[in-house]
Amino acid sequence: MSGGSGTRLWPLTHTSPKQLVPVANKPVLYYALEDVARAGITEVGIVVGETAFEIQEAVGDGSKFGLQVTYLPQEKPLGLAHAVLIAREYLGDDDFVMYLGDSFAVGGAACLVREFRADPTDARVLLTQVPDPTVFGVAEVADDGRILALEEKPARPKSDMAVVGVYLFTPVVHEAVRAVEPSWRGELEITDAIQRLIDTRHEVRSTRFHGYWKDTGDASGVLEANRSVLENVEPRTEGTVDADSEVIGRVRIEAGAQVLGSRVVGPAVIGCNTVISNSYVGPYTSIAEDCRVQDTEIEYSIVLREARLDGVGRLRASLIGRNASVTPAARKPFSNRLILGDHSEVQISP
Repeated sequence: MSGGSGTRLWPLTHTSPKQLVPVANKPVLYYALEDVARAGITEVGIVVGETAFEIQEAVGDGSKFGLQVTYLPQEKPLGLAHAVLIAREYLGDDDFVMYLGDSFAVGGAACLVREFRADPTDARVLLTQVPDPTVFGVAEVADDGRILALEEKPARPKSDMAVVGVYLFTPVVHEAVRAVEPSWRGELEITDAIQRLIDTRHEVRSTRFHGYWKDTGDASGVLEANRSVLENVEPRTEGTVDADSEVIGRVRIEAGAQVLGSRVVGPAVIGCNTVISNSYVGPYTSIAEDCRVQDTEIEYSIVLREARLDGVGRLRASLIGRNASVTPAARKPFSNRLILGDHSEVQISP
């Protein structure tokens, strides 16, 4: 699923799909496609909307992931059940995995497929335990793993098991999605279709996911996913680090990058042809290709390609869009926290 407008990541997603926001310098969607490939799936239909061109340009025919990709246009983002409706001809009578393109659940597809093959049911839903289930879709689960009911963002949740955004369906789901009515949001909800399967005595089971999961639909989710991936970054220096610089910990410096008179503390990634000069790059920071960072301190942040940070003091927990420019202004604010769209320009006091 790679449609949707990504409103929770505005203004970043005014000019780029939320599925292509990078985590450790790799689009979120790539992690999902790699996960699907590891599950042994080779045929993938990507549901696309207004950002179809960008998604197609990033993924291509899928061969770099070992996949055969078909693009399925969705005129408007009318819900996940609607996406299944428009994919009906492509899906045929096959069992299929549905994976939200902005869901970060590495290993989730393989886990779901493995349990389905061992114990086939009409549908399986990937769940994970969360501390605050009121902000997620929540499943009420029987002791034997059957899902009894689903509820979206309940005020009084009946469990702490949240719906991750990875599902496995048999063809019986097609009748269910045809039967659901639009929700209060005006969308055809996949949770309503699953509930209809339950109500019509189809067996819907849960698969519990014990790995790392994050909804990357908002800024905090993207930054947290970035932190998690960087924990396992392999240190490597393909660029250049001058004698006046210090690199500490797990840091990947990609080809053509330069670190000049700076300190980089990992885990961190510095992208191709990026120049870091007289600056500090702190832990859990990903800086994409062709960026310029000068006289700046930055940590726990993501900087997209061709951005420029020059003399802006200290930045933390920030998302900086493509070709954005952040430079000093006349007066100094108390603190700086930025979430900037592509091609934006901000002036900040030194």
